[in-house]
Amino acid sequence: LKSANSFTHPLTMVLAPSSMTKRMKKNKQPLQITKDLGRWKPTDDLLLINAVLQTTDLTSVHLGVKFSCRFTLREIQERWYALLYDPVISKLAWQSMRQLHPEAIAAIQSKALFSQAEEALLAKITSSSQPKLEVFQDLLNKHPNVFYPSRTAKNLMVHWQLLKQYYLLEDQSVQPLPKGEQVLNFSDAEQVVDDAKLKDSRDEVLEHELMIADRHQKREIRQLEQELPRWQVLVDSITGMNSPDFDNQTLAALRGRMVRYLMRSREITLGRATKDKQIDVDLSLEGPAWKISRKQGIIKLKNNGDFFIANEGRRPIYIDGRPVLSGNKWKLNNNSVMEIAGLRFVFLINQELISLIKAEAAKMNQA
Repeated sequence: LKSANSFTHPLTMVLAPSSMTKRMKKNKQPLQITKDLGRWKPTDDLLLINAVLQTTDLTSVHLGVKFSCRFTLREIQERWYALLYDPVISKLAWQSMRQLHPEAIAAIQSKALFSQAEEALLAKITSSSQPKLEVFQDLLNKHPNVFYPSRTAKNLMVHWQLLKQYYLLEDQSVQPLPKGEQVLNFSDAEQVVDDAKLKDSRDEVLEHELMIADRHQKREIRQLEQELPRWQVLVDSITGMNSPDFDNQTLAALRGRMVRYLMRSREITLGRATKDKQIDVDLSLEGPAWKISRKQGIIKLKNNGDFFIANEGRRPIYIDGRPVLSGNKWKLNNNSVMEIAGLRFVFLINQELISLIKAEAAKMNQA
């Protein structure tokens, strides 16, 4: 390896291929070349050569250089030996590196690792001083043979700040770890914690009490589920919702859990009533209706005696489990189940009145 004082640009290093022996196996060599060419790009080779010339340590190259792929230390060693001693791979790599764009080469050179000689010069600048770019520019001018050719005063300043941050300057010393219970960071505190103390001891008395409470709660839930049908009958008898009778003016009824809405005109609107908008059927009387649109839908009776519902809101209306999306219509039958935003209703039709309407419509058609 060449030292930093006699740096030579990697593109100017002509790797002279040696004489190839005639006994070389032809069936294995192309596979190895193809494998290397597939993963190792020309930029990776140039990064590798620059880093090795700077550090002369493949382990430092593996830790400090970011290649296009995540190469292991063994792969980096094999690639470096191949560039040095394999005439075919070294020639192909050299030709590929020569075809790189100058801007790509400049970008790779800007990522070159700092050598020990460079860091030694930067470490002489004291941490108490506040050096400016002029100081690092003078350092570059005084030691042009030590620093990498692409180094700038800005690069030196940034690297000096990193050295200062990690206490690597000559006038700095690494602080020893504190003694006693005082800790510096989370990792130190994690080492101090005793894992055995974190395990909760088993409390048999508490577990027994929790099991008994859980058993009582499950028993109450089952009892309420059994009493629910009887409470439902009682509510129906009080609210009068169980009465299926219609008067002579009611075409249909929309029956909910708490309220029953009567349809006495051929067209009604249903939704959520507000101060500035009144509708025929206010669904908020049944339950929580903040998800329902102000004008959710329209129920209309046609001349042939069929009821249709049109969805005018944003949320779907489910009729017997089938969704009716916004802008669509659906036919309503007797005892059709309608669900809107969690509120469920049963649509009941006054069959006697509807049959009279159909008969009158038929007479008018005959006339």
